[in-house]
Amino acid sequence: MSESPISDEMQRHYWKHGYVVAPGLLEQADLDLWLERLDAIVNGRVPPAEGMLVMRDVMVAKGAVKPGTRMEAIAKLQDYEKDPVLDSYTVHPSILDCVERFIGRDVMTIHTMLINKPPNVDGRHPLHQDLLYFPFRPASRIVASWTALERVTKENGCLVVVPGTHEGELLEHENPPDIEWLNAAYFGAKAVGEAMERRVHLEMEPGDTVFFHPVLLHGSGRNRTQGFRRAISAHYSALDVHWGWNHEHFGNRKYRILRGERAGQRWSRTA
Repeated sequence: MSESPISDEMQRHYWKHGYVVAPGLLEQADLDLWLERLDAIVNGRVPPAEGMLVMRDVMVAKGAVKPGTRMEAIAKLQDYEKDPVLDSYTVHPSILDCVERFIGRDVMTIHTMLINKPPNVDGRHPLHQDLLYFPFRPASRIVASWTALERVTKENGCLVVVPGTHEGELLEHENPPDIEWLNAAYFGAKAVGEAMERRVHLEMEPGDTVFFHPVLLHGSGRNRTQGFRRAISAHYSALDVHWGWNHEHFGNRKYRILRGERAGQRWSRTA
């Protein structure tokens, strides 16, 4: 491993608060590459890779909003692992050098997405915990990376986090009854109570990257501007995890090992 951008102080911040931001981690040239690929996929110049879901915002899908452009219709590219351009984020040395500081040398990738929060839709994701979506345990062996592809602010729906909640338990989640237009699987944690008052807004510049724990309560607000709020993200796990629950979507999948003695191989629940 090359020298990590994550200092000892940043690592301590992560374990105390459940997240840490690495400012300016990635170069603009990388961000431009991924933004250009997003545009090419959305506008039909490049077909979606095998397994990729090009997800429309629910308000567009149900006809409540008529988008002015194709890009204004799209909420997310889910599972971009087989797209060689977007996947260069997942395997980016600067990202992996940071990931190693949190979960160790043996690293596999377990989830990828590019989030495109367009204007004129609700687009909120209520406070939630990512561990809900993963069967791997313990939670401390999983980490998320989330990189701003352009400036993210309160006005365009930046991430919010609730420091320290990573030390709690996985909460029950639901479709919040107070959000009429909720994108598929944008669940919210129940009974967050006073956590709403302790939210920290993570306003970030292009290339800034936040790493966070899968039990950390976090979410994002509505984009109130006429621009976009775009970010690219991946989740990683160590290899020394066990299965907390079973589901057919996960049970037969073989996950790519990116670093460590088994780099280049695949990990599954049986191997």
